[in-house]
Amino acid sequence: MTAEQIRAARALLRWDQATLAKAASVSVETIKRLERMDGPLLATRMATIEALRRALEDAGVEFISANGGGPGVRLKKRPND
Repeated sequence: MTAEQIRAARALLRWDQATLAKAASVSVETIKRLERMDGPLLATRMATIEALRRALEDAGVEFISANGGGPGVRLKKRPND
């Protein structure tokens, strides 16, 4: 997961940093720090990254791998779409 994916996922969900922090049980300062980074989030605790991923995926975000055009995010297709 990259900092750019976190920012993009929040934008898709229309979440502010506080909403993501609450959903992932991390501090707003942690979100701010991670979102200032560039590229893959390697220099941080894996438990924090997993908590963020889980919160975003539970809200409907799908992470797209780097193969092809680079890493990204999208909202999962709903059954009625």
